[in-house]
Amino acid sequence: MMADQAMVRKLSACETMGSATIICTDKTGTLTLNQMKVTQFWLGQESIKEDHSNIIDHTVLELFYQGVGLNTTGSVCKPVSGSLPEFSGSPTEKAILSWAVLGLDLDMEKLKQKYSILHVETFNSEKKRSGVSVRRKTDETLHVHWKGAAEIIVAMCSDYYESNGGLRSMDEDQRSRIETIIQSMAASSLRCIAFAHKQVSQKEMECVDDSEKTHQRIKEDGLTLLGIVGLKDPCRPGVKKAVEACKSAGVDIKMITGDNIFTAKAIAAECGILGADYNEESGQAIEGIEFRNYTPEERMEKIGKIKVMARSSPFDKLLMVQCLKQKGDVVAVTGDGTNDALALKEADIGLSMGIQGTEVAKESSDIVILDDNFSSVATVLRWGRCVYNNIQKFIQFQLTVNVAALVINFIAAVSAGEVPLTAVQLLWVNLIMDTLGALALATDRPTKELMKKPPVGRTEPLITNVMWRNLLAQAVYQIAILLILQFRGESMFNVPKRVKDTLIFNTFVLCQVFNEFNARKLEKQNVFQGILQNRLFLGIVGITIILQVVMVEFLKNFADTERLKLWQWGLCILFAAFSWPIAWVVKLIPVSDKPFFSYLKRSKPSSQLYKSSTTRNLQSAGMELEVQ
Repeated sequence: MMADQAMVRKLSACETMGSATIICTDKTGTLTLNQMKVTQFWLGQESIKEDHSNIIDHTVLELFYQGVGLNTTGSVCKPVSGSLPEFSGSPTEKAILSWAVLGLDLDMEKLKQKYSILHVETFNSEKKRSGVSVRRKTDETLHVHWKGAAEIIVAMCSDYYESNGGLRSMDEDQRSRIETIIQSMAASSLRCIAFAHKQVSQKEMECVDDSEKTHQRIKEDGLTLLGIVGLKDPCRPGVKKAVEACKSAGVDIKMITGDNIFTAKAIAAECGILGADYNEESGQAIEGIEFRNYTPEERMEKIGKIKVMARSSPFDKLLMVQCLKQKGDVVAVTGDGTNDALALKEADIGLSMGIQGTEVAKESSDIVILDDNFSSVATVLRWGRCVYNNIQKFIQFQLTVNVAALVINFIAAVSAGEVPLTAVQLLWVNLIMDTLGALALATDRPTKELMKKPPVGRTEPLITNVMWRNLLAQAVYQIAILLILQFRGESMFNVPKRVKDTLIFNTFVLCQVFNEFNARKLEKQNVFQGILQNRLFLGIVGITIILQVVMVEFLKNFADTERLKLWQWGLCILFAAFSWPIAWVVKLIPVSDKPFFSYLKRSKPSSQLYKSSTTRNLQSAGMELEVQ
């Protein structure tokens, strides 16, 4: 799995991933490339296409320099050689700085020499904005700058600048037009970031708390809108196919993002998460605050329909995971931030990002996606199903061995007072079947057919009706052949008792070797499909046969066997080979989807079987939530 960009931290997560019914995924960096680029720029209600520095008034441009260059966590490094400057920071910060430096001729070094930063309010996932207050050194004037989600910043503004430097009041009509621009940009799958400014006095910068102490604060209302930029983050190549593969496998994809709902819906439609039949009243796309304000009953009723949750916080992601688990779903969650740790822990499978993910997120996860790509999440799902399927193959194979050995020895002991399979022979069978058999059946790689089956979920039994049908048919055949050899072998083949016991032992082992091929495909009749690609399987089968020949022919005293003649070997092989046509015919018999043991007892509803650990996790997070 490392070669497929997945580092497994907990082995049990592989098996659990095969049962996943829902994947809750981030947008930025997982569904998209996380390579932001400014593609649109609006000043007021005017779209600025090119020659930014020549079109925009000098005063407005200077304020933009302040808003971009001082209210940022990124940095610009100019190489000595004169090549293009290097930008560092988050993808969003790098994109905005790159646009300002290369498009607006921003000089970061000169800017920082002109201003001193007084107070900073860092960006957080709840407020979705960052602010800074600065002092211009030439005239000692104070300026406040805010940057963040466009609709949130616009709501803080009462005026806006035009490209010619004019200042216009933002009445309801003007505000509505600007909001329409934001929605139009978001519908084009752009992330909208707005900048706002206000020149303030020293008094407006101060606030007094309850203990009558004076603190610095950044003014949050009556601001002037500087402009809005739209950043494009392209979808990753192949992500749509990966989403379609998960959907065809019966796994529901839910996108949880902090972006604007219009941006989220556009990206979701581009990735195939929202289908062509989507409509606004379907309830498939909501905002985090709306989901948070539902009653517990409404959440449980509507959560199945939700495909996209925008403007969400890490708490909303945690709440969604808890509700899905309470419904009985097996939930996989992707996350990269420190605040995602609770959701990653709460989920059945936590998938952290290897590039953008924090160490806290990685430590809280079960599997690390090394390339931050959703296609790798789909690959992990396929691997999980492969592991689960291989476990089922081995269980079917092993139960067949144990049932046959137990029944033949029990019947022989009760009827004749002696057992045909000695303790050494049974230990030998267990040695080669438990180790070599397990290794052979565990080496099949994932196939496309695995992604065409519905997910197993929580309530499905590990041993299915198909497995019961296969193992009982093979066990009955093996018991019948071995009992015939036990009670009629000496007379039928005119051999002494010691040779007869060797025939039973040899036939029993060879039956398991042939049945290993049957176990490769639980439902398909062609058990040889793709067998030449699994050289390890063929090698293990070959080693098993060689060891059996050594056991029978050369370790007579140790194994309590006799050398067999060529025709006797042929007879053993013939009896064992009959397991192939028997398996072919048996797989034509249809079986019910209803678990076998469900007929024997009444099963409890999944809501009672699987309860969420909501209270425990919320207590650890220091939160309070009404739990159903």
